This record gives sequence, structure tokens and C-alpha cells, in this order.
Amino acid sequence: MDKAQQTRLNPLTESQIEAFTNNGYLIIKNSVSTDLIDAYNRHIHDLRALAADEMPEWVKEGMKHNQADSFDKSRFTTRVFNPHKSDSFSLQMMKLPIIRGALAQLLGDEAVGIQTMYFFKEPGSLGQAPHQDYNYIHNEPNTLIGVWMAMEDTDVENGCLWVVPGSHRLGLLKHSDVRNLKEYDPLMSEAQNVDLTQEIPVELSKGDFIVFHNLLVHSSLRNKSADRWRRSNVIHYIRHDSEVTRRAELKQKISLL
Repeated sequence: MDKAQQTRLNPLTESQIEAFTNNGYLIIKNSVSTDLIDAYNRHIHDLRALAADEMPEWVKEGMKHNQADSFDKSRFTTRVFNPHKSDSFSLQMMKLPIIRGALAQLLGDEAVGIQTMYFFKEPGSLGQAPHQDYNYIHNEPNTLIGVWMAMEDTDVENGCLWVVPGSHRLGLLKHSDVRNLKEYDPLMSEAQNVDLTQEIPVELSKGDFIVFHNLLVHSSLRNKSADRWRRSNVIHYIRHDSEVTRRAELKQKISLL
């Protein structure tokens, strides 16, 4: 056993690994301290609250959005995309030991990070239509895993994640234009030929996270709450010997050591 293996956490039980294999996802409770979550939420908020001439370009990235018609309205509407490339706090959130250990157990070897996204999802904002992550991030061999971290309590009212258990066994599905524009962001694509009557909500407490297979069909609905956000930190990983085969901005592999 090499030094990296000796110092790696092994947080998952055999039954948890089996559940991931069977269902395509696994919820890990109480995994990140609320103090750390609160500090990171404040950090990202403060970056987006800066004056326009003081805000770094990477923080502004993606602020033009169909739901926001001005710079100020876009501050807390649009996700922060790939903050780990420019921000040390975001990089450390990608490298949390419990995530590194869980991914190594699920993949059979060390994972590397390739993408981070921080979602604000303020009251009234749209969700994402049922989709599979591999439709957007091709990698070979295919080892992509997503980690969806709850940055506050998330439930049906404020737009939690929904999953179709076992749908990762269907293979890559055809994706087409979003149909329900009252619920879903039209900039996404929607998976076809999946039984959405089997979709179930994933309600999480702040500091929980869900690990999910790249072919698992998942979605979220509109935030229907009057005054509650649904912030989340979403990170994508691949096994260290995999390569992203398109999208140049995701080809850089970040070691979790």
C-alpha cells in the first residue's frame, strides 16, 4: 500500500458502495461542518456583492442569463462557474478528505476534480430539466461522478434535487429541448425515454451531500418558496486515468492530494 492509500479516508461501508452501484447515487449525511458551509456561503456572496469595477472577471463569468436583465439582478441569479480555477477556498472545497476517500472507494482508485459550480437558486428561480451529466461531459474511460453539496437545508419547496433511482443502467439517453418552461431553465436539455413517475425528491440538510453516477437521470424544480434560497455546490470528478474528450475548459485535472 502506497503512502496516499495509507492516509486516505475510507468513509463508506460495503452496503453504501452496493447502494451506489444499484441506485446510481448515495447520500452522505452530516459530511461537511456547518461552520465551513457558512464561511463558504459568505465568501461567494461577498465576491458577487462587489462593485462591478472591483469584481474579478472570473466572478462575473456567466452573469448574463435569461432570468436577469441587468448586472445587479444577475449577481445572485447566475451560478459561479469553475471558481476552483481562481479561488483557493473553492479549490479546498473540491479537495475535502471525505469526498476524496468516498470517490476512491467508488472508483477503485484516486479521483481528480474537473469542474465546480456554485448555484444560488433564489426564490422563484427555475430548476433544471431531467438530464444525465455525461450528455454534457464526455470522458473516456467513462468514470464521471458528481457531488451535489447542500449549502443549506433543501426540500421540495425550495427546489431540491430529484433522481430516478437505477436510471444509470439505461445508458446514455437522447436529450432534446426542454418542454416545461414554467419549471425548467430553457438553456438545458431534457432526457427522453425515461419513466419520470419513478422520480423521487432528495431532501438534504445543510452539510449533507449526494454522490451520483454520470448516467443517473436527475433534475430540480422551480424554487417555490417565498424567501428561502437553495444554494448548492456542485463538483464533478473523474478517475485520474480518465480524460475529458471535449470542452477544453474541463480538461485540466486537479489532484485531490
